[in-house]
Amino acid sequence: MFVPEDYFREQTKADIFSDPTRPLEVDLGCGDGTFLRGMAANYPDRDFLGVERLMGRARKVCRKAFHEGLKNLHVLRLESSYTVEWLLPTASVQRAHLLFPDPWPKKKHHKRRLVTPDLCAGLKRILVEGGEFLFKSDHAEYFEESVDVLRGCGLFREEPWNADFYPQTDFEKQWLEEGRSIQAARFVLKVD
Repeated sequence: MFVPEDYFREQTKADIFSDPTRPLEVDLGCGDGTFLRGMAANYPDRDFLGVERLMGRARKVCRKAFHEGLKNLHVLRLESSYTVEWLLPTASVQRAHLLFPDPWPKKKHHKRRLVTPDLCAGLKRILVEGGEFLFKSDHAEYFEESVDVLRGCGLFREEPWNADFYPQTDFEKQWLEEGRSIQAARFVLKVD
């Protein structure tokens, strides 16, 4: 588990992982860690930070990663929006993943949705030049709204989905078994 010494200070890569020269990927809302652990095992030359607000899930991911010997994986127990907007180091993240976030389907809860102009600004801050934001959802209305926000912010260019190795999350497996369709989008940070 990664526990910052100061939650009110922007971290450095060296605060999170001992070798700040390695590529860093962040899984926002890592859930049970299925995707995160699969990525860490497949890419031992990269570091992976899972962000999860629920303590039970965060501990479970850490326990499984320890038993699997994944030294390139840490978990931060914190809200994803705060992590992106304030805590992660500037220009440090190669890829940020947001996979099957809660769509907050009721109109009165839409303000709780994660993909907002503030998240876009946070992504611009944390992503390296040419860094990527990868997004998947089974909720068509939320997916379209999120993609509209990402297109409208003017910070990214939309690219075809081309992830070579991309493990399914626990939710993705469940939704596919139920016959739901999955939407995926890939946005690359524009160079100024």
